[in-house]
Amino acid sequence: MISQFTPEIEGDITLRNLYKFPSDVYPIGRLDKDSEGLLILSNDPKLNSIILNPVNKFNKTYWVQVEGNVDLNFLKNFSKGVQIKLKDKFYTTKPCEVILLNPAPETPERIPPIRTRKNIPTSWIEVKLHEGKNRQIRKMCAILGYPVLRIIRIAVGKIKIENLQPGEFRKLTKSEIMSGIN
Repeated sequence: MISQFTPEIEGDITLRNLYKFPSDVYPIGRLDKDSEGLLILSNDPKLNSIILNPVNKFNKTYWVQVEGNVDLNFLKNFSKGVQIKLKDKFYTTKPCEVILLNPAPETPERIPPIRTRKNIPTSWIEVKLHEGKNRQIRKMCAILGYPVLRIIRIAVGKIKIENLQPGEFRKLTKSEIMSGIN
């Protein structure tokens, strides 16, 4: 599913396929087509501005599965910032938090499943960043030699995905929204 209401190409599954949301509801931020997890939908433009404005340094937290056994050098370099290419220019990502998740988190089955190779181990990391460049985590991991297999956004600020399964949603209360963004 793509995180918008209008298909990019014929046959795309969109938020419109999930539920009949009111016409003034829109996603705050995006997940690329290959990523999963928490997406906040709102009809409040002020909330959109608060969450997306980089001045507010709003953390977004992701679980990321990569090919290979992640080492301390990877974690150190990733957290310092990595030079990636954006629109034919180089950009150095801002410092962020990254930790190795061991044991791996319990996650819903992915459809379609990720590619797996019997002889190549995988690692899970948790990444917290407050910027969101196009395919940033994928590019950072690739530059450091660890191709991404799966990305799941688990939190935006203090708002967490909790036990929602793919395709499920729930309405947040006003107090949950206010405590999640403060």
